[in-house]
Amino acid sequence: MKPQRFLKGKSFPLQIVLVVPFVLQTFAAVGLVGYLSFRNGQSAVNELAEQLIDRTTDVVDQHLDSYLAVPQKLNQVNAAAIRRGTLDVRNREAMGRYFWDQMQAYDLSYIGVGLTDGTGAGSGRFDGTVTVDEWTAKSLNNLTSYATDRQGNRIGIKSRWTADNFSESWYTNPMAAGKPIWGGTFAINLPTGPYIAAAAGRPIYDVQNRLLGAITAEIHLLKLSDFLRQLNTGQVFIVERDGNLIANSSPAKPFTLVNDKIQRLQAIDSPDPIVQTVAKHIQSTQGFQSIAQSSLLELEIQGEQHFVNVVPWRDEYGLDWLLVVSVPEQTFMAQINANTRTTIALCFGALVIASLMGIFTTRWIARPILRLNRASEAIAVGHLDQTVESSNINELNALSSSFNHMAGRLNELFTALEHSKNELEDRVEERTAKLKDALAELQRTQAQMVQSEKMSSLGQLVAGVAHEINNPVNFIHGNLKHIAEYAQDLLAFVQLYQHYYPDPVTEIQTLSEDIDLEFLQQDLPKVLSSMQLGTDRIRQIVLSLRTFSRMDEAEYKEVDIHEGIDSTLLILQHRLKATSRRSEIKVIKDYATLPHVECYAGQINQVFMNILVNAIDAIEDNIAKQAFDNNLGQITIRTSVVDRTWVEVAIVDNGCGIPPAVQQRIFDPFFTTKSLGKGTGMGMAISYQIVTEQHHGKLECFSTAGETEFIVRIPLQQQSHPENPQARRLVGLH
Repeated sequence: MKPQRFLKGKSFPLQIVLVVPFVLQTFAAVGLVGYLSFRNGQSAVNELAEQLIDRTTDVVDQHLDSYLAVPQKLNQVNAAAIRRGTLDVRNREAMGRYFWDQMQAYDLSYIGVGLTDGTGAGSGRFDGTVTVDEWTAKSLNNLTSYATDRQGNRIGIKSRWTADNFSESWYTNPMAAGKPIWGGTFAINLPTGPYIAAAAGRPIYDVQNRLLGAITAEIHLLKLSDFLRQLNTGQVFIVERDGNLIANSSPAKPFTLVNDKIQRLQAIDSPDPIVQTVAKHIQSTQGFQSIAQSSLLELEIQGEQHFVNVVPWRDEYGLDWLLVVSVPEQTFMAQINANTRTTIALCFGALVIASLMGIFTTRWIARPILRLNRASEAIAVGHLDQTVESSNINELNALSSSFNHMAGRLNELFTALEHSKNELEDRVEERTAKLKDALAELQRTQAQMVQSEKMSSLGQLVAGVAHEINNPVNFIHGNLKHIAEYAQDLLAFVQLYQHYYPDPVTEIQTLSEDIDLEFLQQDLPKVLSSMQLGTDRIRQIVLSLRTFSRMDEAEYKEVDIHEGIDSTLLILQHRLKATSRRSEIKVIKDYATLPHVECYAGQINQVFMNILVNAIDAIEDNIAKQAFDNNLGQITIRTSVVDRTWVEVAIVDNGCGIPPAVQQRIFDPFFTTKSLGKGTGMGMAISYQIVTEQHHGKLECFSTAGETEFIVRIPLQQQSHPENPQARRLVGLH
């Protein structure tokens, strides 16, 4: 007959129960780490791209401000000199020499003046050397260009050509406007090479405020392309509102030659595919004319993602351009992709190692339990001479010893029962012999009655003993499976706790919730108590089974306080980083040289965690309420030794401060000033209990408007080591 089995629902092998949840949790943790690593990489790419684009835009914007301000400023200076009479516009030779001197000091391509009578003078730089020009009112070959030496002296005629003030935009535009203005952008294919320039013009007057003509200063716009190429940041180009390219950072030229004449290119016709694609997108979506503020785009160009920023650039003299910065995503993704691949490889490696360790651990734990199960089944079918080998696990070893003792007592009781049965049979036979001389009928009747009495007494005795023995055996057999499950869950939790001790981690908390550790701790003594009751009924007047006890794993250890603070800061690093509403919270560490401190490391770390979280919340609330400078968010951590017997940790934040009325209640349980769902009001109460009761220390708070300081003081050595069954429960209640 097979032993009766007491089952609760569907059963599974012990190794499956231990290995599968362990592997699933490890796989989930590994997958989450890999996913978060990838997401953080993508977030970092977007943030870095925006920063790089903003920095590039600022650099180009500053260069345009400084480079394009020179012509207008110089025109202003020269016009003032002419008005005051210090510069005689009628002396063309002196004017040319004056402009030659200015060409040595400024990065310009031409400086000149044109008078209302058609005459003028100027100085230019087109082939690396500076020339001096002067022209008359004649209509043909009236401009003479002179080569100069290093002192600005004329050394000969270099060329002649026709000049007409009244047909040049640098002259006509400011004269018509009556104020400083850009005379427009023009392109000329000079013998020295392509020349695309922007001319700044300004009317000039004499001391009697009579109009004399106009003065001009030109800059070479192709130099802007040279500057953009030096940035080495994606593709940068500048375009006018009509779509004409001003400059670009690619090797492609912003113009083309048609019949040996320069023809400026539209951005949508640029030979550079990035410039062309971005320009077409802008033209089709917004149009060059309608862009009034900075616009950030994401475009796919030739199968690659690009970040594009379009920024208007204007000045007070009429220039109205668009600055476009395009950065490919691949610029940032190469290293991040490599890091992601490495992370995935490490995660899979960790999963394999964790799985192998889980299989090995479950086999090590399951073997003694399986031996105990087989021995219990053998006893249930009547094989009482069973013993279980001891194991290397203290709890299972104690259970094996108790089982061996119970099996021995069962064997003794069955032997005693057999002996009692034999004695009873002998007495019945003796009594039957004494009545043998009686009457035959009476003797037969008496023999039948004795036999009946013998059978009745023997049946009652056997039934009673069998009943008393069978019940505790059923108790033991029915509860062994539950004891095994509870014991394995407890051992798995203890093993995982010891692996990560002293700092509690997410896996321990998750496993504790999955196995319902508190219920297990409550139910296991009840099951063991029922087994003890059964064995007590079997033993009767022998020693009762000893009970199982378990020592709390929490204990004092000598630890480095700085390591605990640093590990807590590492966990809170995501809270300290810059956000869209504030910059990074600065942490200042003022560490003294500390000896190791005897304490419950996990509890002390929980105290640091609670104080630092409150400090970060206070800083963020202050920023939200008062909108003060984001750069002021700061937390200072100081450590010191006091009187050679105490270690003091001071944590100071520059948040909004704590009012005096609130300071009196911050250590009260369930008291909180945070919004619903953000705090339970237990963090500081638990911290106070950990410091004062568990470590015989002090926890104080000092706060004024704009600053809060928490001081944690604990002794270097604990005077006694009391049992602390609540040590682990305190951690994690916040």
